[in-house]
Amino acid sequence: MRLLEINHCHKKFGNHEVLKDISLCVEEGQVVSIIGPSGSGKSTLLRCATLLETMDGGDLIYLGQSAAKADANGQALYADKKTLEQVRKHFGLVFQNFNLFPHYTVFKNITEPPILIGKQPKEEVYAHAKELLRKMGLADKADAYPHQLSGGQQQRVSIARALAMKPKILFFDEPTSALDPELTGEILQVMKELAAERMTMVIVTHEMSFARDVSSHIIFMDGGVIVEQGEPHELIHNPKEARTKAFLSRFQQS
Repeated sequence: MRLLEINHCHKKFGNHEVLKDISLCVEEGQVVSIIGPSGSGKSTLLRCATLLETMDGGDLIYLGQSAAKADANGQALYADKKTLEQVRKHFGLVFQNFNLFPHYTVFKNITEPPILIGKQPKEEVYAHAKELLRKMGLADKADAYPHQLSGGQQQRVSIARALAMKPKILFFDEPTSALDPELTGEILQVMKELAAERMTMVIVTHEMSFARDVSSHIIFMDGGVIVEQGEPHELIHNPKEARTKAFLSRFQQS
Protein backbone atom coordinates (compact mmCIF):
# COMPACT_ATOMS: atom_id res chain seq x y z
CA MET A 1 0.00 0.00 0.00
CA ARG A 2 1.29 3.47 -0.88
CA LEU A 3 1.47 5.61 2.27
CA LEU A 4 3.05 8.78 0.88
CA GLU A 5 3.19 10.35 -2.54
CA ILE A 6 4.88 13.64 -3.42
CA ASN A 7 4.55 14.88 -6.99
CA HIS A 8 6.50 17.77 -8.56
CA CYS A 9 7.29 19.50 -5.27
CA HIS A 10 8.71 23.01 -5.59
CA LYS A 11 9.78 25.24 -2.72
CA LYS A 12 11.39 28.68 -2.69
CA PHE A 13 12.74 30.85 0.10
CA GLY A 14 12.77 34.31 -1.43
CA ASN A 15 14.49 33.94 -4.80
CA HIS A 16 16.30 30.76 -3.78
CA GLU A 17 14.64 27.62 -5.12
CA VAL A 18 15.38 24.96 -2.51
CA LEU A 19 13.32 22.11 -4.01
CA LYS A 20 13.08 21.76 -7.78
CA ASP A 21 10.45 19.34 -9.04
CA ILE A 22 10.86 16.57 -6.44
CA SER A 23 8.70 13.44 -6.80
CA LEU A 24 8.80 10.33 -4.63
CA CYS A 25 6.54 7.68 -3.13
CA VAL A 26 6.83 5.51 -0.03
CA GLU A 27 5.18 2.11 0.26
CA GLU A 28 4.11 0.47 3.52
CA GLY A 29 7.04 -1.24 5.25
CA GLN A 30 9.70 0.64 3.28
CA VAL A 31 12.69 2.36 4.86
CA VAL A 32 13.70 5.24 2.60
CA SER A 33 16.94 7.05 3.41
CA ILE A 34 17.64 10.49 1.95
CA ILE A 35 21.31 11.37 1.73
CA GLY A 36 23.22 14.31 0.31
CA PRO A 37 25.37 17.30 1.26
CA SER A 38 24.24 20.06 3.60
CA GLY A 39 22.04 22.55 1.80
CA SER A 40 20.78 19.99 -0.73
CA GLY A 41 17.15 20.37 0.38
CA LYS A 42 16.78 17.14 2.38
CA SER A 43 15.43 18.68 5.59
CA THR A 44 13.21 21.11 3.67
CA LEU A 45 11.69 18.15 1.83
CA LEU A 46 10.94 16.48 5.18
CA ARG A 47 9.44 19.70 6.54
CA CYS A 48 7.20 19.96 3.47
CA ALA A 49 6.18 16.31 3.82
CA THR A 50 5.25 16.87 7.48
CA LEU A 51 3.39 20.16 6.87
CA LEU A 52 5.92 22.26 8.78
CA GLU A 53 6.59 24.11 5.52
CA THR A 54 4.17 24.71 2.66
CA MET A 55 5.13 23.70 -0.85
CA ASP A 56 4.88 26.35 -3.56
CA GLY A 57 3.92 23.73 -6.12
CA GLY A 58 3.03 20.06 -6.34
CA ASP A 59 0.93 17.36 -4.69
CA LEU A 60 1.22 15.88 -1.18
CA ILE A 61 -0.85 12.74 -0.66
CA TYR A 62 -1.12 10.42 2.38
CA LEU A 63 -2.95 7.09 1.97
CA GLY A 64 -4.75 8.48 -1.06
CA GLN A 65 -5.86 11.62 0.81
CA SER A 66 -4.62 14.93 -0.63
CA ALA A 67 -3.03 17.35 1.82
CA ALA A 68 -2.08 19.56 -1.12
CA LYS A 69 -2.96 19.37 -4.79
CA ALA A 70 -1.49 21.30 -7.71
CA ASP A 71 -3.85 23.57 -9.60
CA ALA A 72 -3.77 24.13 -13.38
CA ASN A 73 -0.66 26.31 -12.96
CA GLY A 74 1.11 23.75 -10.75
CA GLN A 75 0.64 25.85 -7.59
CA ALA A 76 0.04 23.82 -4.42
CA LEU A 77 -3.44 24.32 -2.98
CA TYR A 78 -3.78 22.96 0.55
CA ALA A 79 -6.79 21.11 1.94
CA ASP A 80 -9.02 22.53 4.66
CA LYS A 81 -7.98 22.52 8.32
CA LYS A 82 -10.03 19.43 9.20
CA THR A 83 -8.47 17.37 6.40
CA LEU A 84 -4.96 18.47 7.39
CA GLU A 85 -5.64 17.45 10.99
CA GLN A 86 -6.60 13.98 9.74
CA VAL A 87 -3.49 13.81 7.54
CA ARG A 88 -1.22 14.73 10.46
CA LYS A 89 -2.37 11.62 12.31
CA HIS A 90 -0.74 9.47 9.62
CA PHE A 91 2.85 10.47 10.43
CA GLY A 92 5.30 11.20 13.23
CA LEU A 93 8.52 13.23 13.16
CA VAL A 94 11.70 12.81 15.20
CA PHE A 95 13.80 15.99 15.23
CA GLN A 96 17.56 16.50 15.44
CA ASN A 97 17.38 18.22 18.83
CA PHE A 98 14.78 16.11 20.65
CA ASN A 99 12.18 18.92 21.17
CA LEU A 100 11.00 17.49 24.49
CA PHE A 101 9.06 19.64 26.94
CA PRO A 102 11.63 20.35 29.70
CA HIS A 103 8.97 20.83 32.42
CA TYR A 104 7.28 17.48 31.67
CA THR A 105 8.43 14.11 32.92
CA VAL A 106 9.41 11.49 30.37
CA PHE A 107 6.06 9.77 30.86
CA LYS A 108 4.08 12.98 30.34
CA ASN A 109 6.14 13.89 27.26
CA ILE A 110 5.07 10.59 25.73
CA THR A 111 1.44 10.44 26.90
CA GLU A 112 0.28 14.05 26.49
CA PRO A 113 0.15 14.18 22.63
CA PRO A 114 -1.92 11.00 22.05
CA ILE A 115 -4.38 12.00 24.80
CA LEU A 116 -4.79 15.69 23.89
CA ILE A 117 -4.22 15.58 20.13
CA GLY A 118 -4.92 11.97 19.22
CA LYS A 119 -7.95 11.71 21.53
CA GLN A 120 -6.86 8.19 22.47
CA PRO A 121 -8.24 6.64 25.71
CA LYS A 122 -6.01 7.50 28.68
CA GLU A 123 -5.68 3.92 29.97
CA GLU A 124 -4.70 2.68 26.51
CA VAL A 125 -2.15 5.48 26.12
CA TYR A 126 -0.60 4.79 29.52
CA ALA A 127 -0.24 1.06 28.78
CA HIS A 128 1.28 1.79 25.36
CA ALA A 129 3.69 4.35 26.85
CA LYS A 130 4.95 1.85 29.43
CA GLU A 131 5.51 -0.69 26.66
CA LEU A 132 7.37 1.89 24.55
CA LEU A 133 9.60 2.86 27.48
CA ARG A 134 10.43 -0.79 28.05
CA LYS A 135 11.18 -1.20 24.35
CA MET A 136 13.48 1.85 24.41
CA GLY A 137 15.33 0.61 27.48
CA LEU A 138 13.92 3.46 29.57
CA ALA A 139 11.45 1.67 31.85
CA ASP A 140 13.15 3.20 34.91
CA LYS A 141 13.08 6.76 33.53
CA ALA A 142 9.33 7.42 33.41
CA ASP A 143 9.47 9.99 36.23
CA ALA A 144 12.72 11.63 35.12
CA TYR A 145 12.90 15.02 33.42
CA PRO A 146 14.71 15.59 30.10
CA HIS A 147 17.65 17.42 31.72
CA GLN A 148 18.36 14.30 33.80
CA LEU A 149 18.89 12.16 30.69
CA SER A 150 21.75 11.73 28.25
CA GLY A 151 21.32 12.92 24.68
CA GLY A 152 20.79 9.36 23.53
CA GLN A 153 18.12 8.78 26.17
CA GLN A 154 16.36 12.02 25.23
CA GLN A 155 16.30 10.98 21.58
CA ARG A 156 14.87 7.57 22.53
CA VAL A 157 12.13 9.40 24.46
CA SER A 158 11.38 11.51 21.38
CA ILE A 159 11.11 8.34 19.28
CA ALA A 160 8.75 6.83 21.87
CA ARG A 161 6.69 10.04 21.83
CA ALA A 162 6.35 9.84 18.04
CA LEU A 163 5.40 6.15 18.19
CA ALA A 164 2.80 6.83 20.90
CA MET A 165 0.68 8.56 18.25
CA LYS A 166 0.57 5.25 16.32
CA PRO A 167 1.71 6.76 13.03
CA LYS A 168 1.66 4.92 9.72
CA ILE A 169 4.96 6.50 8.73
CA LEU A 170 7.80 7.90 10.84
CA PHE A 171 10.14 10.66 9.65
CA PHE A 172 13.63 11.20 11.09
CA ASP A 173 15.54 14.42 10.40
CA GLU A 174 19.20 13.54 11.06
CA PRO A 175 18.31 11.98 14.43
CA THR A 176 21.95 11.39 15.43
CA SER A 177 23.47 14.73 14.39
CA ALA A 178 23.30 16.16 17.94
CA LEU A 179 24.85 13.06 19.52
CA ASP A 180 28.42 11.94 20.05
CA PRO A 181 29.51 8.72 18.29
CA GLU A 182 28.93 6.48 21.32
CA LEU A 183 25.31 7.62 21.71
CA THR A 184 24.71 7.53 17.95
CA GLY A 185 24.93 3.72 18.08
CA GLU A 186 22.05 3.59 20.60
CA ILE A 187 19.69 5.44 18.28
CA LEU A 188 20.72 3.56 15.15
CA GLN A 189 20.05 0.28 16.98
CA VAL A 190 16.54 1.43 17.93
CA MET A 191 15.90 2.38 14.30
CA LYS A 192 17.21 -0.99 13.09
CA GLU A 193 14.75 -2.71 15.43
CA LEU A 194 11.89 -0.58 14.11
CA ALA A 195 12.90 -1.47 10.54
CA ALA A 196 12.91 -5.15 11.48
CA GLU A 197 9.33 -4.68 12.73
CA ARG A 198 8.39 -3.26 9.31
CA MET A 199 7.85 0.29 10.55
CA THR A 200 7.65 2.57 7.52
CA MET A 201 10.35 5.23 7.85
CA VAL A 202 11.81 8.13 5.89
CA ILE A 203 15.23 9.05 7.24
CA VAL A 204 17.48 12.01 6.45
CA THR A 205 20.90 10.79 7.53
CA HIS A 206 24.65 11.13 7.12
CA GLU A 207 25.18 7.59 8.42
CA MET A 208 26.06 5.87 5.13
CA SER A 209 26.64 2.36 6.49
CA PHE A 210 23.34 2.51 8.34
CA ALA A 211 21.53 3.74 5.22
CA ARG A 212 23.07 0.95 3.17
CA ASP A 213 22.28 -1.83 5.64
CA VAL A 214 18.79 -0.83 6.84
CA SER A 215 17.14 0.96 3.92
CA SER A 216 15.03 -0.60 1.21
CA HIS A 217 15.57 2.48 -1.00
CA ILE A 218 18.07 5.37 -0.99
CA ILE A 219 17.60 8.81 -2.52
CA PHE A 220 20.61 11.06 -3.16
CA MET A 221 19.79 14.77 -3.29
CA ASP A 222 21.94 17.70 -4.32
CA GLY A 223 21.06 21.22 -5.36
CA GLY A 224 17.37 20.73 -4.65
CA VAL A 225 16.90 17.78 -7.00
CA ILE A 226 16.99 14.00 -6.77
CA VAL A 227 20.23 13.19 -8.57
CA GLU A 228 20.05 9.42 -8.18
CA GLN A 229 18.02 6.81 -6.32
CA GLY A 230 17.85 3.06 -6.08
CA GLU A 231 18.73 -0.13 -4.23
CA PRO A 232 21.01 0.68 -1.26
CA HIS A 233 24.05 -1.51 -1.92
CA GLU A 234 24.05 -0.64 -5.61
CA LEU A 235 23.76 3.10 -5.03
CA ILE A 236 26.32 3.23 -2.21
CA HIS A 237 28.93 0.98 -3.85
CA ASN A 238 28.25 1.55 -7.54
CA PRO A 239 26.74 5.01 -8.04
CA LYS A 240 26.07 6.05 -11.63
CA GLU A 241 26.10 9.83 -11.39
CA ALA A 242 29.28 11.89 -10.98
CA ARG A 243 27.75 14.01 -8.21
CA THR A 244 26.80 10.89 -6.25
CA LYS A 245 30.30 9.45 -6.69
CA ALA A 246 31.91 12.69 -5.49
CA PHE A 247 29.69 12.82 -2.40
CA LEU A 248 30.19 9.18 -1.42
CA SER A 249 33.95 9.34 -1.99
CA ARG A 250 34.16 11.35 1.26
CA PHE A 251 32.89 8.40 3.27
CA GLN A 252 34.96 5.36 4.12
CA GLN A 253 32.80 2.42 3.06
CA SER A 254 33.05 -0.81 4.99
